[in-house]
Amino acid sequence: MTLSKRRLLIAAIAVGLTSTCNALAQKKYDTGATDTEIKIGNIMPYSGPASAYGVIGKTEAAYFNKINAEGGINGRKIKFISYDDSYSPPKAVEQARKLVESDEVLLIFNPLGTPSNTAIQKYMNAKKVPQLFVATGATKWDEPKQFPWTMGWQPSYQGEARIYAKYLLKTKPDAKIAVLYQNDDFGKDYLKGLKDGLGAKSSMIIAEEGYETSEPSIDGHIVKLKASGADVFISITTPKFAAQAIKKLAEMNWTPLHILTNVSASVGGVIKPAGFENSQGILSAAYAKDGADPQWNNDPGMKKFFDFLAKYYPDANKLDGSVVYGYGAAQTMVKVLQMCGDDLTRANVMKQAASLKDFTPDTLLPGISINTSPTDFAPIKQLQMMRFKGEKWELFGDIISSE
Repeated sequence: MTLSKRRLLIAAIAVGLTSTCNALAQKKYDTGATDTEIKIGNIMPYSGPASAYGVIGKTEAAYFNKINAEGGINGRKIKFISYDDSYSPPKAVEQARKLVESDEVLLIFNPLGTPSNTAIQKYMNAKKVPQLFVATGATKWDEPKQFPWTMGWQPSYQGEARIYAKYLLKTKPDAKIAVLYQNDDFGKDYLKGLKDGLGAKSSMIIAEEGYETSEPSIDGHIVKLKASGADVFISITTPKFAAQAIKKLAEMNWTPLHILTNVSASVGGVIKPAGFENSQGILSAAYAKDGADPQWNNDPGMKKFFDFLAKYYPDANKLDGSVVYGYGAAQTMVKVLQMCGDDLTRANVMKQAASLKDFTPDTLLPGISINTSPTDFAPIKQLQMMRFKGEKWELFGDIISSE
């Protein structure tokens, strides 16, 4: 072998070794990730007082099945492990420990409920396991300094409530407001946002009634609120109780201006069961497209959503806002994992989740996008007011920032 050929051979071997070393160096895994699999945990109330939200977990499971059928994420299949906590904080703690310590997931994605997530937040951060795209709008998920492993997804409850306050101050400045709220972190967060938004005019709130999720009915609270003489009724409720409130107002012929929180604005999950005839004129705010609204029938993003349902979740109710929600959240999770490449460490998952720029899932309203940074863990910050008319919500006004 000539000297020049020997040099070429040595150079080729060196390049090969360097490439191999680089490939090995580039692949980084924490518990829950391998060359072939990414384990994602989830906690949902498939039973109990908030069981209407269980379809979110089912939608996410179906979306990950779609991703797996298309080859997975960078060649890795998602193993989605979802447990029921019945909307019970102690049960949520039990399920989080099981997912982290027994199932050894890479992260817990989109666990639902403010009380449940509050119960697991310190544990998740102590373990340094991502509690990612939490399915609640509590403000506490946007505290990257104190809780660097917890991030929300939807607009904050306080921000949404401030938008309602702005609307009332502008259109009904002499309103007498009655508030029904869930007596937990979820309800109190909305209530704080409402009072902050009304500011010096928070005395417009003339009656407040808190209810417990263990109560079978909230009828008694509604009767008390009507007796206050209020002409605005704000329903800070989860789906079961939101539907009860709509029915009770109709039964009593009480017709205040009715504002309903976004988490219970689902046509299929709340409005239809409560009765379209009882729901006319209700106000809420939205950040996602409504599967019940024909205006989106030819929208490219919603076409993808409907095609997904037809193939991977045919039993889903496309009128249910929770199905739209689950799709958008799952799409965001997939985007982050794609951004992670071959560095599937928990730290990199959080780093990429905090690096989203103008990401628009198929189901977000035009003009609304997801943006995060190392100091901003609130991905969606915009909403648009809407009014229920006929059998669907009608959007009105401009996109409003909840900040």
